[in-house]
Amino acid sequence: MRTFGLIGYPLGHSFSQGFFSQKFVNEKIDARYLNFAIPEIGEFRGLLEQHPYLAGLNVTIPYKEQVIPYLDELDAEAAKIGAVNVIKIRWDNNKPFLKGYNSDVKGFVDSIQPMLKPYHSKALILGTGGASKAVAHGLLKCGILFRYVSRTPKAPAHVSYDSLTPEIVSEYKLIVNTSPLGMYPRSDEYPPIPYAGLGGEHLIYDLIYNPEVTMFMKKASEKGAVTKNGLEMLHLQAEEAWRIWNL
Repeated sequence: MRTFGLIGYPLGHSFSQGFFSQKFVNEKIDARYLNFAIPEIGEFRGLLEQHPYLAGLNVTIPYKEQVIPYLDELDAEAAKIGAVNVIKIRWDNNKPFLKGYNSDVKGFVDSIQPMLKPYHSKALILGTGGASKAVAHGLLKCGILFRYVSRTPKAPAHVSYDSLTPEIVSEYKLIVNTSPLGMYPRSDEYPPIPYAGLGGEHLIYDLIYNPEVTMFMKKASEKGAVTKNGLEMLHLQAEEAWRIWNL
């Protein structure tokens, strides 16, 4: 039986296992999908030794960047992005050959493009983790300028939450939350931006899908902004992962 799985830690919030397990049943695919919660990325090699039949893996928080040194090859787009969320595994004499891909960027672009208006020309990306890199790459594909927002800015292009003003927020009509702020079970949290700067032309995109309406989305909606969660992106990136595993 073909076996696929997910690495990350923790995995209580995971979407992938339910999605793929249901897909395999619906489409009568002889395969299974397992969760592998590994507290440290150093356990990754041992995981492969224990499961020498894995055909592919998804990668989630916090390993989308940390897993790269363990891979044998990177797809060109994943190399540009600097983050991996899909690994295709080929076995030769019980030795795995691992190639990394990023399906997040396709999921993000395909889900946000129908919502974009001409005035969505500048974006703020909240968070600087692995998911933010795929979002940044997707925004470039859409011709949208962006800046990262971080609690601890580490590059000239990054700005701090403290430095955001309502005027700056008003200028950036697209705001994408790639941080875990507001994810279940800490659903009462939200990014500390000046919500007074939001208005009817704003598009607020939250990669979080649980809860369905995050506090970030709720507070933005109260200011008239259009909001969207990350569920469609998750479905699209999962289907792209399946396509990659079957190349």
